[in-house]
Amino acid sequence: MDWLLNLDRQILLTLNHSHTAILDWLMWQISGNLIWLPLYLFLIYFSFKTFRSKAWLIIIWIVITVGLGDFTSVHIFKETFKRLRPCHNPQLQNLIILVHNHCGGSYGFISSHATNTFALATIIALIFRKNWLTGIMFFYATIISLSRVYLGVHYPTDVLAGAMWGSFIGWIMFKILLILKPQTINFQQNGKS
Repeated sequence: MDWLLNLDRQILLTLNHSHTAILDWLMWQISGNLIWLPLYLFLIYFSFKTFRSKAWLIIIWIVITVGLGDFTSVHIFKETFKRLRPCHNPQLQNLIILVHNHCGGSYGFISSHATNTFALATIIALIFRKNWLTGIMFFYATIISLSRVYLGVHYPTDVLAGAMWGSFIGWIMFKILLILKPQTINFQQNGKS
């Protein structure tokens, strides 16, 4: 187990110490919400284009999925494991480079950013079944997760566990949607377009 913790720490410090002014700005933006607004607006547009009047059902279900990911990442994981973020860890505090002196809450396992974005990416990929959209969504989730390590607010295992949990939440919520969906909603069957 010690080798895994050491590897976790080494990857964290390597990414966190690769700071430049442009990367600081970019990773700060990537980790925020405003830069992703065009993507979210496009997803709403694409939902209406694909599902017409039933799009609101899909959008609400996607919002519930992300909300479930966020809620469980905090109340099931962070409040149970109470693993300090690297920037709050007394052994690492002086080694971590913070952007805008931002560290976040005390606990970091699992990453809510990773959980939420991978839940969103997974359910979008399963609902729309478009290779190009799947690629965009998983790139989005991955780059946000990496930004959290770069910013020193999460260990790599925080984001890896968050990605796995979020993907599971997205998958299970899609399975529930298949059971509950109105018969008028036909999910895309091929991923080639």
